[in-house]
Amino acid sequence: MAVEKKAKGKMEEAAGKTKEAVGRTVGNERMTVEGQAKKSKGAARQAKEKTKDIFKH
Repeated sequence: MAVEKKAKGKMEEAAGKTKEAVGRTVGNERMTVEGQAKKSKGAARQAKEKTKDIFKH
């Protein structure tokens, strides 16, 4: 289960990076900000799951 959540975090982070890059390319500031937010959410999810793994062992 934790592996699935880590993978979801990676996917979210990658999608955020893509959205941010596209937003910068087309000059859409809103899309850029949404991409940054999604990227941060994915990174936070990964950090949470890593922390949970540390305390399990």
